Amino acid sequence: MISLEQVRGFVAVAEEGHFRRAAARLRMSQPPLSRQVRNLEREVGARLLDRTPRGVELTPAGRVFLAEARRLLALAEAAPDTARLVADGRVGTVRIGFTAASGFGVLGRILNHVEAALPGVELVLREMVSSAQFEDLHSGRLDLALARPPFDAGEFDSRLVHSEPLVLAAPADHALAADPAPIPVAELNGTTLLVYAPGQARYFADLVARVLAGVRYSPAHQLTQIHTMLALVAAGRGLALVPASATRLHPDGVRFRPLADPPDDPVELYAVWRREAANPALLRVVELLDMLRPERFRS
Repeated sequence: MISLEQVRGFVAVAEEGHFRRAAARLRMSQPPLSRQVRNLEREVGARLLDRTPRGVELTPAGRVFLAEARRLLALAEAAPDTARLVADGRVGTVRIGFTAASGFGVLGRILNHVEAALPGVELVLREMVSSAQFEDLHSGRLDLALARPPFDAGEFDSRLVHSEPLVLAAPADHALAADPAPIPVAELNGTTLLVYAPGQARYFADLVARVLAGVRYSPAHQLTQIHTMLALVAAGRGLALVPASATRLHPDGVRFRPLADPPDDPVELYAVWRREAANPALLRVVELLDMLRPERFRS
């Protein structure tokens, strides 16, 4: 086995070009240093130094090994500091899942906040629907989810990070798009509305069902992604109720109107993680989320 003492001894000899000077630099006698280098060459399986009357010279193999040896020593010297930073949560990796709609604004705000405070923490992103995020949190494939409720409050802890109302998205040439004033939900009677898939987009499907209670409309398609819904609105396939932050996308051919009678429960986004999570970097990120006030989006 190659030891750090052998590597350190070789580097000193290579840099000094002489065993005696290297031994003095390492504050040891020359014979043990010579044995260290011989043992190292035996472990490597190649001659690293040529002994000359004036001292030593690096062989081709020795020149290559010297570069790697210096990197190894640098890593060894940095390892204790790195370990302390990892244990303290200031170095590490946090795998974050997020819904597509959270990318319209809140995701960037959270990432910028975390990266400014924890530059040594790598944030790995995965775009996923909420249900898939909860599955990956449970299995350990994700550390943090930016997702919609409901979720198991017994297994997961959470923080509200964003809330916003629903707005109406209409084709630009639709009669309801002409007036920018807030629209009563009752005016959607008799219209065609794009709807959310009750499985993968359960949160929005349930929310819209509550908002449209008592409204008679023709449901069209069953969608999961906001940007897909807006594309179909632009194509004249129907109206849609979408989060207000979707207005930031400025899609061609789509006009937005706020609702005159918005629901009591706005669109909410939570940061969610396992209560038993032990990733120090995740715990640091959670502390930062506590300091970041929930954002209320206003269109």
